[in-house]
Amino acid sequence: MNAPRTPTLTYLWQHHRIALMGFSLALAVALVFAVRLTLFTIYWADPAHRQQPVAGWMTPGYIARSWEVPPEVIRAALPETGRRPTLAQIAEAEGIPLPELIAGIEAAIAGARAE
Repeated sequence: MNAPRTPTLTYLWQHHRIALMGFSLALAVALVFAVRLTLFTIYWADPAHRQQPVAGWMTPGYIARSWEVPPEVIRAALPETGRRPTLAQIAEAEGIPLPELIAGIEAAIAGARAE
């Protein structure tokens, strides 16, 4: 009795093209997310990226991750903004001096950590 043959890539392409393309697409998407997860894990595992002094180039989300506070704490200290602006962009759009904006964020972080 002959053992069943494992389908080759050529066979799958000729007889199950759509399924093979769907599987390849799903595999590519999974690979992208796996690479992103690895890169983010390596980046945030480095102690140099934690509790960095707040600067104008940072986004509110970056500050929240760096200081390990909920993003809502940072958002509450800032005026309503668009999609991922830096602190410098927020200060310029609102007409607030950047050091004043940074001081408000640092006070919010200190308040959140005190709780």
